Amino acid sequence: MAGLTTGGPNLDVSLLYEINGAARHAPDWLDRTVVLAGEYGIPLTLVLLVLWCWHGARHQDESAAVESFAALVWAPLAAGLALLVNAPLRELVGRPRPFLQHEGLQVLDPAFRPGLGTRFAQPDFSFVSDHATLAMALGVGLFVASRRFGLIGIGLAFAEGVCRVYSGAHYPTDVIGGFALGTAVVLVLAPLAMALLTPVVRAVAGSPRLGRLVRAKGRTWPRPVGLAQPQTPPAGQRTHESDLAA
Repeated sequence: MAGLTTGGPNLDVSLLYEINGAARHAPDWLDRTVVLAGEYGIPLTLVLLVLWCWHGARHQDESAAVESFAALVWAPLAAGLALLVNAPLRELVGRPRPFLQHEGLQVLDPAFRPGLGTRFAQPDFSFVSDHATLAMALGVGLFVASRRFGLIGIGLAFAEGVCRVYSGAHYPTDVIGGFALGTAVVLVLAPLAMALLTPVVRAVAGSPRLGRLVRAKGRTWPRPVGLAQPQTPPAGQRTHESDLAA
């Protein structure tokens, strides 16, 4: 706790200077790209990846589609829950931003530069990184729904962490802590979340209006045996049976 408050272990600070120091030799357009990617681009890409995975899941069979859709609902819920958990954690640890503790860092994020943003006067705490927490929670949540999409999401989460350190907004351990928090919330609570969400998703799938959220248009699933509707006999057979009854 004390090590985090005073700036972190030497290896943490060394990695910070090494990664952030690359900005000294990079062109301005690259610095701006990294900042935009870390602040908006990667989180937005992860959201689009969730939607893409949902689109593909709608073409699966019934059990797989219901399970995938429940996992995709859990992913953003878990990300939001992880951010809620992080709010008191940041206040408890109280670790200042790295540029307030160490000189010579390249502060690329305009929100933390003097005169360009309101956060510089009273910046929030550094540990744990909200961006890393959000990105990894979405990535691991995607992995629960689909390994292929999940691996892409986790890779994007790692890229998010590098962007935050490169921009001078976080220590490497801030990012690692965010990865751990996002992963823990998703996986530890996944059994309970899936148990609660799966029946809801199955009910939605059976709804005439909302069913397309879970299954693709024109795709039908076999009815359960107990709910099978009686078939209407051909017209000729109905007439013959009516005559016999008469």
